[in-house]
Amino acid sequence: MDRSFVPSIVPSGDDQTFYLVINNYGTSGTAFAETDVGEADLETTINDLMSGQYSDPVRVVAFNTSEHWAEDASEDVAREIVRRADLAGDDLAPSITEFVEMHAGPARQLSLRLI
Repeated sequence: MDRSFVPSIVPSGDDQTFYLVINNYGTSGTAFAETDVGEADLETTINDLMSGQYSDPVRVVAFNTSEHWAEDASEDVAREIVRRADLAGDDLAPSITEFVEMHAGPARQLSLRLI
């Protein structure tokens, strides 16, 4: 066996985009939250954030190794969280309020026009 061989940590399979949350762990610092590859899609990431699975999310990073790119997806994710909360008439989970305000601005309640 070649001693210079290093196994790839890049998921194999179809071309897909993965989303990882950077969480603040207090005195331990910030780190990527451990995430199963099968649950690193956008929908699961948004649902996990909205349901309070992360204690203090700081940033969401998206990457696609097949297309050779990575980017900060925090603003897009925060805006989608606000959109979904507004549509459902729900308040934001306390664990993501600061994340949403940092990346999408203060949460606002949509007003309904009375006729």
